[in-house]
Amino acid sequence: MASADQLINAFTTLIVTIDPPGLAPLFLGLTIGMSRAERRQVALRGSTIAFIILAVFALFGAGVLGVLGISIGAFRLAGGLLLFWIAFEMVFEKRQDRKEKTTEVAITRDHIENIAVFPLALPLIAGPGAISATILLSGTLETSVEKAQLIGVIAAILLLTFMMLLIAERLDRFLGVTGRAILTRLLGVILAALAVQFVVDGAKAALNLISATPR
Repeated sequence: MASADQLINAFTTLIVTIDPPGLAPLFLGLTIGMSRAERRQVALRGSTIAFIILAVFALFGAGVLGVLGISIGAFRLAGGLLLFWIAFEMVFEKRQDRKEKTTEVAITRDHIENIAVFPLALPLIAGPGAISATILLSGTLETSVEKAQLIGVIAAILLLTFMMLLIAERLDRFLGVTGRAILTRLLGVILAALAVQFVVDGAKAALNLISATPR
């Protein structure tokens, strides 16, 4: 069984990385002209596909790394640096601009029925940061029960994301520009601290691996 600290860390890392409140205005931009029922269908399909993607990486991500000869320590270092860059973008409001450009491209190039897959599920919800965080978190869990708990955490966050998308219009009005800016920066600082912890853990694991290697 995973400890309460591990589950809280997993929940915090993933919810900050996915950033459900930040998805609300982007979702509204993607679904301009749709009825409430159509928006619900897009939100449900996008959240479900994102859950499947993250669950697969939670179960098999570490195995794929092993096949490629990449240690968990090395991936923690790389993933921590990636998450830190995402946190940097959040604090300085670069990430939202990049995501808005992604939605604009999708509206002009993709048929409206497919936007639940791209760009909503991938890369807006299950983006590189969320996938990296999922593999990192999965690497700290050893038993199948613990991985099942991680998938439960992912399901809870994607359910919350789905609910946020359903109330996107009201949430966007409530937060406003100032509220979104404050929330994004606050979450960015939290993610930066978590990313540094991943880097520290990865460095320790890599150093232990080097010292344990026979010469």
